[in-house]
Amino acid sequence: MSKRVYLDTNVILDLLGEREPFYYSIAQVATLADQKKLQIIVSPISFATVNYFLSKFEGILVAKDKLRKFEVLCEISIIDETIIEKGLNSSFEDFEDALQYFCAVDSGCEVIITRNAKDFKNSLLPVMSAEEFIKSIS
Repeated sequence: MSKRVYLDTNVILDLLGEREPFYYSIAQVATLADQKKLQIIVSPISFATVNYFLSKFEGILVAKDKLRKFEVLCEISIIDETIIEKGLNSSFEDFEDALQYFCAVDSGCEVIITRNAKDFKNSLLPVMSAEEFIKSIS
């Protein structure tokens, strides 16, 4: 079974928004997923947030087209009552980060990829930037 990696919203924005200088390393992660060398897991919250920002900057049609293409590469985690309760009762300062974290844990992910590692300081999973992750598997 391939490695299961959880993508935080900010790195999905880096990928789909082609934000420099972060685009190259997250594009490498997406390429590995496309080659079936790893499995990308994302939250439904991330789809909503990324759609919001991409729509503002690139238009609704472009945003949805990019998300449709991205969705083929990933598995979408489930947010249910248990995840909400864990998030509400966790030591995470930010509720959205808590939901992301518990989605990653519940989905059996081995690592969280983000540009804001400090948001996951309470994580029991390794937390890395896309660049750090690529270096760790090279």
